[in-house]
Amino acid sequence: MEPTTARRPLDGIRVLDVSTVIAAPLAAMILGDLGAEVVKIEHPRDGDPARHHGYAKDGVPLWWLMLGRNKKSVTLYLGDPEGQELFRGLAATADVIVENFRPGTMEAWGLGYEVLAADNPGLVFARVSGFGRTGPLFREPGFGTMGETMSGFAFRNGDPAGEPYLPPFGLADGVTGIATALGVLSALYERRDSGRGQQVDLSIIEPLLTILEPQLVTRDQLGVTLGRTGNQAEMNAPRGMYRTKDEAWVALSASTASTAGNVVRLMGAPGLADEPWFAHANQRRAHAADLDAVIVPWFAARTAGTAVAECRAAGVPVAPVHTAEDILADPQYAAIGAIGSYEHSQLGTVRMPDALFRLSRTPAGVRWLGPELGAHTEEVLDLDPERLARLRERGVL
Repeated sequence: MEPTTARRPLDGIRVLDVSTVIAAPLAAMILGDLGAEVVKIEHPRDGDPARHHGYAKDGVPLWWLMLGRNKKSVTLYLGDPEGQELFRGLAATADVIVENFRPGTMEAWGLGYEVLAADNPGLVFARVSGFGRTGPLFREPGFGTMGETMSGFAFRNGDPAGEPYLPPFGLADGVTGIATALGVLSALYERRDSGRGQQVDLSIIEPLLTILEPQLVTRDQLGVTLGRTGNQAEMNAPRGMYRTKDEAWVALSASTASTAGNVVRLMGAPGLADEPWFAHANQRRAHAADLDAVIVPWFAARTAGTAVAECRAAGVPVAPVHTAEDILADPQYAAIGAIGSYEHSQLGTVRMPDALFRLSRTPAGVRWLGPELGAHTEEVLDLDPERLARLRERGVL
């Protein structure tokens, strides 16, 4: 394996993160993990609302430690003319801006793409919004819940006989954040040849459409609306959650004929693999009840640990249903380096998901955790003390 270096993939790239909870700040976090200098622009009074979301320990907001990691916090009120002047100065030095105000807000402040790109033609301007920048809803406020409902996810999530279910976390925001980071990287790559930046426009209602399998083309071509299937898959079997003897749950998913054959052989019904329908995914799905008639009692007669061990020995794809406690203790996560341990001045060692990508030569990583509000204002703005004090007194910083 080639040796790693001190260089990171986005060394030398400066990002202005002018966004708040959740999607756009997550995109900026990913860029920071990859080595970009991320300057987080926050309101002088309260900062990013993520600082006040969720749990805290000893007054330290825990979620912010992750979402704000690798970011320099600068307080700056963009509704003030002097704040706008200072931001334009920062934008002239930036490679990327990430923002998620309602469409038109940055333009109203004189900080739209056309204005900033006139001074900095190579600027990549990533714009995340609820519904995009055109259409009947573009001025409406939008949160991840809108993405989870309008994409069809909630309609398809839950028990077939029950109500649609929303996820208990920011699913649409998370997918949008990752997608936004990808869009920024694409624009930076293209800039190497053209020398020009561009806008990256993404709404929260879009990215889930990409991962919701063929629901749109199925409706368009067959008139079929895919619905809720509980823990079963729409197009394959066996797949589901199974309760074990010790009241735990194990997930099983065998999406190929060979792995499905491993299931029925392990569970004492090898003859099912000889049925004409068994070789085809859609036909196995039609016989999911026949498969579950074998699978359910097999799991019910074993503890989760025993069932998982026997399945893995037989080539059956399974996984226990983890809690956060289980994840922190899981040797597989530890082996691949998915969980990082970092030091915090007040809390000591803090564990959290590590950088998303493992690059062999120029690894991504976490250099520091989410900072206190305004911790880097003086460093980044580099103002003379008199002006600094005046702007703080006026509430601009």
